[in-house]
Amino acid sequence: MSASHVISTAGHVDHGKSTLVTALTGTNPDRFDEERERGLTIDLGFASTDLPSGRTVAIIDVPGHVRFLKNMLAGVGAVDACMFVVSAVEGWMPQSEEHLRILELLNVEHGIVALTQMDLVDEETLELAELDVSEHLEGTFLDDAPIVAVDSISGTGLDKLRSALDDVLDATPQAEDLGRPRLWIDRSFAAKGSGTVVTGTLTGGSIAVDDELIVEPGARSVRVRAIQSLHASLDTVTPGNRVALNLGGVSHDEVRRGDVIVRAGQWISSAVFDARLSVLDDLDHAVSRRGAHVVYLGSGEHPAHLRVLGPDEITPGDEGSVRLRLAARYPMLPGDRFVLRESGRSETIGGGEILDIEPVTRASQAAPDRSVDRVIAERGWVALEHLELLTGQRREPNVGNWVVEPSVLEADLGALAERVDGADGLGLPLAELNERDRALLDLLDDVAVDGTHVRKVDAVDKLRDHPFLQALREAPFEPPGPERYDRGEVRELVRRGLVVQSEGIFFAAEAVEQAATAIARLLQASPDGVTVSDVRTAWATSRKYALPLLAHLDGTGVTRRRDDVRIGGPRLPSLG
Repeated sequence: MSASHVISTAGHVDHGKSTLVTALTGTNPDRFDEERERGLTIDLGFASTDLPSGRTVAIIDVPGHVRFLKNMLAGVGAVDACMFVVSAVEGWMPQSEEHLRILELLNVEHGIVALTQMDLVDEETLELAELDVSEHLEGTFLDDAPIVAVDSISGTGLDKLRSALDDVLDATPQAEDLGRPRLWIDRSFAAKGSGTVVTGTLTGGSIAVDDELIVEPGARSVRVRAIQSLHASLDTVTPGNRVALNLGGVSHDEVRRGDVIVRAGQWISSAVFDARLSVLDDLDHAVSRRGAHVVYLGSGEHPAHLRVLGPDEITPGDEGSVRLRLAARYPMLPGDRFVLRESGRSETIGGGEILDIEPVTRASQAAPDRSVDRVIAERGWVALEHLELLTGQRREPNVGNWVVEPSVLEADLGALAERVDGADGLGLPLAELNERDRALLDLLDDVAVDGTHVRKVDAVDKLRDHPFLQALREAPFEPPGPERYDRGEVRELVRRGLVVQSEGIFFAAEAVEQAATAIARLLQASPDGVTVSDVRTAWATSRKYALPLLAHLDGTGVTRRRDDVRIGGPRLPSLG
């Protein structure tokens, strides 16, 4: 299915968020009996409706009471826009302010304001309430948002609100399909006859039935058995939709809110990240490493250790860099947003944007930003695929499959060139080079790879006039053994074809050619075949050397054995 939009409610407790959602959708988002009995939303609720344009919008209803703020935060992490609810009777309240700041910290950029309970006030009070809301929204992302007065009980203003929602969503971008699905779980339960079901708002990529996925933390393997979105069964669901997944391979009590479903190999899961933290200006103290901090990331609430990078603290209204360490690893990407609270004081401190996952620079020296060049510079060498997982961006490799920081590349090339220059004997053995060194060889203009060694192009080839080779040439058919010579150099002579080994005897390549020519002459005179004795006489050698050499000629097709004689093979030299 194509992506729908997902919006969330926000606003102070008792300002009519759930009642408004029920009026718009026909679905009461309060799922629990306690919520309905008390008239108080405790946890997230979900509903959907079709707007006048025909588009479908999914609505996440969040609790307004401060005691359930963590549930509110779980619902607004992946929404496209918000429906901010303020009562015309009570006006702007403390939780209105906190919800607004949280939405800003999460970088929500689109929204609409519903001024509820309009039938309970006169026109003058309604106008004053609208003016009061406008003043509080001045300078925020809702500064120019439409303010629509409604009454959920009588239905007054609902049609206008639906049309205004359409207009807002016209300007709200659809979620992109980047081929990297991620679903932060906000509910997990056991459905009768189906097993484990999880729900969340899908981002980043599509998911299909029978997909093999993993649940983080822990990389637990699961299979998608069935998919539903807005009560419709689907084979595939695209990002930007509310999703319910029926999972095989995991029990519902083994997954919980705040866990994440992704495709294996597509994400880096990290417990540590560097970030830019914006501290709320109405906070009455500076932010430092002291305190019991909690990070709200995706749909999860995560106790965290905080370290301020640079100065010791960040003052209210300011921004600074921080390093946050969680208790478990989650799939993250630079650009992800988070909210930071201090649980001891039960207050929202601020929030911001993740800049670096799996940082490699010590906290005392870290200066994080969103620059890909910084990520490369701090790591020196980064595999192309790993860089994309770290940053979400692609770069062209400059060495093999790596992206290498220019100064590091220059230094490593120089060091490798020095090793080649200083190598003795046949050159620098390839076995001594790691994968990066071998990739660098392609960038060195004045080196050559001779089989198992690397040497300078203009270096004297030690093998060309090797003493063993000279000794073999001097006694072609009664060759000496290799015992006096370096084994590695002898192996290289054989590998290059300068020396032929047969049954433990070594011959110069030239001797093999001479032997083949001599047999061709013998066969020219005796076409029915020649004996070993004939060959020994022609070569002026003994059986010790004649038999291994004949075996080599048989094996390479120069000769063929027929009973006790040799006849010509397909590769017998032509004498013209």
